[in-house]
Amino acid sequence: MSAPTPAPAPPFTAAHEALRAEIRAWVAADLRPHAAAWEVAKRFPDEVFRRCGERGYLGLKFDPRHGGTGGGFYADAVFAEELARCGSGGLAAGIGAHASIALPPIDKFGTEEQKQRFLVPGIRGEKIAALGITEPDAGSDVGGLRTRAERVDGGYVVNGSKMFITNGVRADVIVTAVRTRPEGGRHGLSFLLVERGEGVSASAIDKLGWAASDTALIALDDVFVPREHLLGTEDKGFYLIMANFQWERLLMALGSVGGMIALVERLEREAPHSQAARHRVAEIATAAQTGRALTYHALRRFVEGGDAVQEVTMAKLATQRAAFDAYDAALDLLGDDPQIARAARDSRLGPIGGGTDEIMKEILSRTMGA
Repeated sequence: MSAPTPAPAPPFTAAHEALRAEIRAWVAADLRPHAAAWEVAKRFPDEVFRRCGERGYLGLKFDPRHGGTGGGFYADAVFAEELARCGSGGLAAGIGAHASIALPPIDKFGTEEQKQRFLVPGIRGEKIAALGITEPDAGSDVGGLRTRAERVDGGYVVNGSKMFITNGVRADVIVTAVRTRPEGGRHGLSFLLVERGEGVSASAIDKLGWAASDTALIALDDVFVPREHLLGTEDKGFYLIMANFQWERLLMALGSVGGMIALVERLEREAPHSQAARHRVAEIATAAQTGRALTYHALRRFVEGGDAVQEVTMAKLATQRAAFDAYDAALDLLGDDPQIARAARDSRLGPIGGGTDEIMKEILSRTMGA
């Protein structure tokens, strides 16, 4: 008698699990075999975006009238989990930053003309997008942004710089946070769709992890941006930033969960059989399943439209350092394995990106009234 097929894990359905199996097979055949070479090259080909687009993976949560599949956030969550099996944090980050971080603001706040110009080719993988928020002197402090956009006839002139921008070297369009009013803080922030062109320059940044992902310092020097490239409402960009942060943080939690689950599967096959080793694997499995349960709970709250800030913050805080600790423990169990060493190095960004652990604790304490 064959073993019964396990039921889909909530909040996913049988259709989501079929999508998971499809994506997992594609990642194993089309991405993972090249991960080591792309890490050495410190870049993966633009063709990867087009191949993702051809399979519909870049448009999982977008409306079919713009080239998406209409699968919603749950389908995109499956994609984020399964990308973690590609063998390169930089590769997963590059694809995810385009499809799940830079394109959503265009979909949610853009005009139909903006969607046709940027979202539709982005879903096909023909145009690559980046999100430009972080600056050299303003990391997690969104209110400290200094890049300014001055109104001129027909649009804006933008001056400033952006730092640690994923896909920044290759991006065709940068969804850019700018200051449109002189006062500081969260007031007077806007978003502009800045196309690659005159006055826009990008240089790659060397970093510890995510080697296959181009991460850029972007300089904006008297860049003219036409007024029709204003995304959403002028001076209301802070709300756009906050809306985007929740999904970005959920994606990071989902990616960490996907990576930890895959690691546990490998340790079950390859770890030593001593009591100490078995207990270490049990600890890693417990951390993975705890992180998954919390992340799925946050995902449900987010998709249902409730106030999910507390749950999302907890999920990110619980999973990022746990993933690094899991890979670190796996190195003790399996020795100096290059794939696990790369995963440990890449996961070190987790407690920093999308808001540091300290920022997460501050947000969480405020939601608790502490």
